Amino acid sequence: MATNHGAGSRAVVAATAAAAAAAAAAAAKRVQIEKAHNFMRQYRDPESRELKKLSANQFMDVWAHYDKDGNGYIEGTELDGFLREFVASANVTDVSPEAVTDTMLEELKSCFMEAYDDNQDGKIDIRELAQLLPMEENFLLLFRFDNPLESSVEFMKIWREYDTDNSGYIEADELKNFLRDLLKEAKKINDVSEDKLIEYTDTMLQVFDANKDGRLQLSEMAKLLPVKENFLCRQVFKASISMNIDAISENLRVT
Repeated sequence: MATNHGAGSRAVVAATAAAAAAAAAAAAKRVQIEKAHNFMRQYRDPESRELKKLSANQFMDVWAHYDKDGNGYIEGTELDGFLREFVASANVTDVSPEAVTDTMLEELKSCFMEAYDDNQDGKIDIRELAQLLPMEENFLLLFRFDNPLESSVEFMKIWREYDTDNSGYIEADELKNFLRDLLKEAKKINDVSEDKLIEYTDTMLQVFDANKDGRLQLSEMAKLLPVKENFLCRQVFKASISMNIDAISENLRVT
């Protein structure tokens, strides 16, 4: 009787241990799945691995995902996470972003920041990200200006032109008029429906309306309007970062 009782106890212990091991294995698998999850992968073509054109809303989804603290910049660990996922998503196989080693990351970050960190502040703002990700042509035009403003005098002239009610703010309708004129100047206005223009206006408010009052004050509008930039050699650096991404993706395939 005692023997049977002992065997039964051992069986219970063994079953408990097996259950614990299975639970641990399942937990480890969940962690691996979470680590392998790559937000950028959904925006790549499954065959070519090229990035697909993003709509205004998709672009904002990407921005919100990586600007985790909502401070208007992708920086520090946010930037590291973005670069790891950006590179890993280019791989045909579903590799984890963690497969991008620290050495690879530092090499990529150096080249990336040289190419896209226009103001050299060590972080990426939304206008700089817009130069990297392919977007709807009309929406992208809102981030690219052929004639940056020369001075604050020019800025205030534009401000007074679109602050039609002299409220000291650029309201949503006034911002929509500004964006319409911007696209008209780029000769793309016929391609943009009124619904799209409203979508663009809402998106730009999400981006630049820091205090979320549904309008732009002077300091917020100043972030939307461009300043003089030095584009010397930027295309060279952009070609370089493309080569680095290809090289790192190749290393991931080998390993």
